[in-house]
Amino acid sequence: MDPVLVVGASVGGSTAADTLARAGVPVVMLERDTSYVKPCGGAVPPVAFTEFDLPETLISRKVHHALVHSPSERVVEIEVAGVNHSDQDYIAMCCREEFDRYIRQRAVQRGATLIEGQLVDLAFDKEGVTATYRERFGGARQQLRVTAVIGADGAYSTTAKLLGLPNLPRCIAIQQRIRLPADKMARWEDTADLYLGPEVSPDLYAWAFPKSDHVAVGIGTGPAHSKRARELLANLKHRIRRDLEGGEIILEEAHALPMEPREHMAFERAMLIGDAAGLVVHTSGEGIYWAMKSGKMAAETLIESLPDASLAALRRYERRWWKTYGTMYRFLVFLQKWGYGSARQMEVFTDMCRNLDVQRLTFESYMHKTMAPVPWLAQLRMTADIIAAQVRHYLPRRRTDQPAVA
Repeated sequence: MDPVLVVGASVGGSTAADTLARAGVPVVMLERDTSYVKPCGGAVPPVAFTEFDLPETLISRKVHHALVHSPSERVVEIEVAGVNHSDQDYIAMCCREEFDRYIRQRAVQRGATLIEGQLVDLAFDKEGVTATYRERFGGARQQLRVTAVIGADGAYSTTAKLLGLPNLPRCIAIQQRIRLPADKMARWEDTADLYLGPEVSPDLYAWAFPKSDHVAVGIGTGPAHSKRARELLANLKHRIRRDLEGGEIILEEAHALPMEPREHMAFERAMLIGDAAGLVVHTSGEGIYWAMKSGKMAAETLIESLPDASLAALRRYERRWWKTYGTMYRFLVFLQKWGYGSARQMEVFTDMCRNLDVQRLTFESYMHKTMAPVPWLAQLRMTADIIAAQVRHYLPRRRTDQPAVA
């Protein structure tokens, strides 16, 4: 049997290749540059380490608290804990250069073939696919005969383009890694911060995520404001300048993130995963777990189906994905539009984060990647708090410099 081609060897592609290799399916990973490090905040839920059998040595720092800063700098401190406390109540902060390399090398050790090169063309026929790629550093064109293709090549997916698919709307994220003096680094010992406000992100959020020896400080913003990305980052650094005093910028990085999932992720002899499929979740912009999960699910569909790689067979991947995660994605799309729509609404969002039920249910869903059921009493408490916050921030305040009218 001809191998399966996985285009892209970051976390999603490497997970797909590893899953196929372990099942005895021949697989080739095509990565244009293995030295490239995906710019990323690096937050990973604990469930990823158990589900994908990853060592905790890949965790640069475990964070047990989060701070949400409103546009007016009202601060909410949140304990990272689900409905039931456990030793998995934390956010794992990882460095992508270590995280990606481990998963890629593991796939190779288990039998996947790794080629450095850039995909140029895909020609589909009844018997399989002929992939054309150019060897790294402007090398010669080569052809590879494969039975199916998994596109794991990011927001600018060449695989998607060769399938005739349009570009997805994309947001831009830019961050700097800043090494701090020991006394300043202590501020980030156990805390990750989210910053809201039009001056740092008109439609998403900004962040400061600690690693073992530095802090990743960045912003994300939608297509309408992408040209202002550097300005927004400068505004964030000015806003938290006291916490960054004496810091040294050791790396600046930027990348694009898809803003919505594709209409279809499975085609005749081809599937898309991760960013290539638009599987970044709204509100948080999280993509690492979803790339790995979609890679595993796509690979498992192929394992069940091969040698059949028809549209009907591969669409099972798509149906399974949305049956499992459709509700979560739709809710997070709504939450992003509702919570980040204006400075005033960001204040309401911050107030919502004060609610203990919101905190517990949010992290329950984040850490276990399931929509946590909401007890009716908790729903009542959350609704009451949200209505109160809406009234507080939208109802005109009575002016105190004029006499009240009887």
